[in-house]
Amino acid sequence: MAVGKEIRGKIKSVENTKKITKAMEMVAASKMRKAQDRMRAARPYAEKVRNIASHLGEANPEYVHPFMRSHDAKQAGLIVVTTDKGLCGGMNTNVLRAVTGKLRELQDAGTQAQAVAIGSKGLGFLTRIGAKVVSQVTQLGDTPHLEKLIGPVKVLLDQYEKGELNAVYLAYTRFINTMKQESVIEQLLPLSAEKMQQETHDSGKQLAWDYLYEPDAQTVIDDLLVRYVEALVYQAVADNMASEQSARMVAMKAATDNAGNVINELKLVYNKTRQAAITTELTEIVAGAAAV
Repeated sequence: MAVGKEIRGKIKSVENTKKITKAMEMVAASKMRKAQDRMRAARPYAEKVRNIASHLGEANPEYVHPFMRSHDAKQAGLIVVTTDKGLCGGMNTNVLRAVTGKLRELQDAGTQAQAVAIGSKGLGFLTRIGAKVVSQVTQLGDTPHLEKLIGPVKVLLDQYEKGELNAVYLAYTRFINTMKQESVIEQLLPLSAEKMQQETHDSGKQLAWDYLYEPDAQTVIDDLLVRYVEALVYQAVADNMASEQSARMVAMKAATDNAGNVINELKLVYNKTRQAAITTELTEIVAGAAAV
């Protein structure tokens, strides 16, 4: 029964794995709800800042902020948002595949790319393929903190303001629902006044606004557009974290189900082996009795 003992050992091992994946699934489900609440809570702020920035842009058409100007530089920036941990299905693979496509597209256009890595999976990938990583932030935990994100992102924003970059792109996984997450690459800079006004129009807020500025309109617009870009990055990280927990929950559920199937198959094999051994033993006993 050496074979039976080996199969029993395998069943025990898979059962232990199943317990771990089940626990991880439940933890991810708990964190997912909090991450989704956090993501939804961040949206009104970004929307409000966009609305005000759009109204200020309409009220002051003579002033163009550096973030709204196009540059002829031969360099582009790419902010790559991934997770710090694995075991979340193909989520990171999908967004990094999109990043690879974008880097190839920029290279074909004769544009060099600089990257900011948010999350250790993206950092590891960009380092492996030899991409130029100008700044990074990892180990963000389960809650995104804006003060941790501002430093690395500001490196690209400052370069764009100086005219050293022609565009800044943001790659992350957008949360759609628990079962579906979508890898997206959005253009962060230059900001388009038409796009901001269109988004404001789509949100249904079409009132005419008038503002009193302190100290002056230019200072207010400068500060507000920086806050807007920071809010977009924060929103992307919050979306990515909600997507991570959802993807992990689904992946761990699939792993738990697969472990259950493997256990059933191993039990079937074990029972067949045991029955075969019993039949052989009975045959030997009968044959021995007949010989006597």
